Amino acid sequence: MAVCWWLLIHCVLVTSSSAHNDFFTSIGQMTDLLFTEKDLVTSLKDYIRAEENKLEQIKRWADKLDVLSVAATQDPEGFLGHPVNAFKLMKRLNTEWGELESLVLTDMSDVFISNLTIQRQHFPNDDDQTGAAKALMRLQDTYQLDTNTISTGELPGSSSATSHQTALTVDDCYDLGKVAYSEADYYHTELWMVQALRQLDQGETSSTVDAVTILDYLSYSVYQQGALERALEFTKRLLELDATHQRANGNLKYFEYQLAKQKKVEEREEGEGADGRQRREAKGQHDDYLPERKKYEKLCRGEGIRMTPRRQSRLFCRYYDNNRHPRYVIGPVKQEDEWDRPLIVRYHNIVSDKELEKVKELAKPRLRRATISNPITGVLETAHYRISKSAWLGAYEHPVVDTINQRIEDITGLDVTTAEDLQVANYGVGGQYEPHFDFGRKDEPDAFEELGTGNRIATWLLYMSDVQAGGATVFTDVRAAVWPKKGTAVFWYNLYPSGEGDYRTRHAACPVLVGNKWVSNKWIHERGQEFRRRCGLQETD
Repeated sequence: MAVCWWLLIHCVLVTSSSAHNDFFTSIGQMTDLLFTEKDLVTSLKDYIRAEENKLEQIKRWADKLDVLSVAATQDPEGFLGHPVNAFKLMKRLNTEWGELESLVLTDMSDVFISNLTIQRQHFPNDDDQTGAAKALMRLQDTYQLDTNTISTGELPGSSSATSHQTALTVDDCYDLGKVAYSEADYYHTELWMVQALRQLDQGETSSTVDAVTILDYLSYSVYQQGALERALEFTKRLLELDATHQRANGNLKYFEYQLAKQKKVEEREEGEGADGRQRREAKGQHDDYLPERKKYEKLCRGEGIRMTPRRQSRLFCRYYDNNRHPRYVIGPVKQEDEWDRPLIVRYHNIVSDKELEKVKELAKPRLRRATISNPITGVLETAHYRISKSAWLGAYEHPVVDTINQRIEDITGLDVTTAEDLQVANYGVGGQYEPHFDFGRKDEPDAFEELGTGNRIATWLLYMSDVQAGGATVFTDVRAAVWPKKGTAVFWYNLYPSGEGDYRTRHAACPVLVGNKWVSNKWIHERGQEFRRRCGLQETD
């Protein structure tokens, strides 16, 4: 029996733990933390008031006795000659001082500490803080933001009226630099330590970090990037502040030796200087920083979109009834061409605000960290390049979900009975999903085998919120970008009519810079479409 209870407790703890992990991957779930913090502030204020009331009682008692003792000590015998005074002295010393002792020893923090202990079980952990820090650096790289812009909170797309701008302190900048340092990311370590140092130089104070500590990190991080001269400069500045710093004194001699050695090499090989510059220019690039990543980040910034005026002139908006479908003959939907090759269309005002809120309400309690399918093992796992949480909603769970599914079938003309459940996703801090395909490639023959419904023939992507900045859906192969607009949906085919994958549909969700991005996906599969989208004779038909 004891073993059974232990297993039950273990399961509950594991479930509770898994339910509250990765807060940083969903803004929607992070909103709960704000209300938790608000409750804690209320509890803290109650504790402060209780302490103030306690001190006020002690103060009143002390003031009263102060007046009494001054009068009594002027003529002790005369004072005690009055029997009432003698009685009250006995009573005070025997009883009232004991009551005062109990009052002083009363711990008014019990309620607050109890509340805090309970709430701490649902607090973010170190991984969440690290994840949020990495997200800021990801936004910094993708949208080419300098550290001062982020530190002041004046992000593109934000305004003082709506964004609740908050500045980063010296300590915040230092902590960001330390996160980068722990990941051996010396490029971002340098950027954020320089920002922390700059704010110190501008007069900001810190109780936890000083210029010596920051310069120590700085000298090592720039040395790791090959900038010996700057490493030497930072070391000399450190020693001006603390001449006895043991590591800095050792580094000074080492950097001077290495710099002299480097200059001799440069004198012998004239071309080495150009190569060195190229290496320094690449200092911020991680090992996985591939050309596609550059293209992806440019598209996220709205740069490099490959659409000529001639092709643009062939994109149209129209009222669409899907070949006079009975539901849309009288009230056709608004259809807009977003891209021509491959064809990507957007449907406007396709879902009402009320329906969207109901879907969010259903999904929010079930949001879990989004996963990807390992192409080698087929196992679902989390990945650093997919920062969001998702939940799956079946048509049977609520009429709204069933209505949305039916609407997708009516508009696309495809059978959704073999489609996957509606996936609702909410992106976190800097939430993104780097370039990927929705369909299973030939090197992934078992990608959707367990479903038994064939490959993903098409994708329906519904935008459930507006996003103030960032958050675009970009197609890296054709250099297209589609921007979120609440209540609209974009649709494209992942497969050619022949069943071959259309590699032009490789796409990504850009990091959310400012705002809260909600989307839902409907992945439609091949089975059931045999007479709705007939097979072509050519591979790319």
